[in-house]
Amino acid sequence: MERIDKHNYYLDICQTILERGTCLRRNFGAIIVKNDEIMSSGYSGAPRGRKNCSDLGYCRRQELNVERGTRYELCRSVHAEQNAIISARRQDMIGGSMYLVGKEMNTGELVKKAEPCLLCKRFIINSGISKVIVRDTQKEFRIINVQEWIDNDDSLIGKGTY
Repeated sequence: MERIDKHNYYLDICQTILERGTCLRRNFGAIIVKNDEIMSSGYSGAPRGRKNCSDLGYCRRQELNVERGTRYELCRSVHAEQNAIISARRQDMIGGSMYLVGKEMNTGELVKKAEPCLLCKRFIINSGISKVIVRDTQKEFRIINVQEWIDNDDSLIGKGTY
């Protein structure tokens, strides 16, 4: 029996968490891990007490055919990365890793070239997380060094994938 590696273990957990998401376009699951312990998790969904797009039966950004990575002010959801960060203590995030998996709701496929949006990158930098591990295929992933976002400020102007 071949044992699953730790990155794919945590990414599989994210893939389960994203199933709680309420976005009609794409859902993400995120976890923060430090010292091989899960500190918090998050998925895409409206703020507590507000109706989700899945409850309303429509997505405003989808109705307006908004391009991926733009016009987040029209989105009802709090992103998975933000929800994971909100649920953790900063001391439990400093030097930790964030794992992230996204799913296209219309096809059920993984989000291609997934990457945190501009605002989530800022949250991740301020949280003290040092790495973001993103699933590209069922077994392949990328490891993003957060210091590269800090060193290359222009990357914080680019588009995300929600």
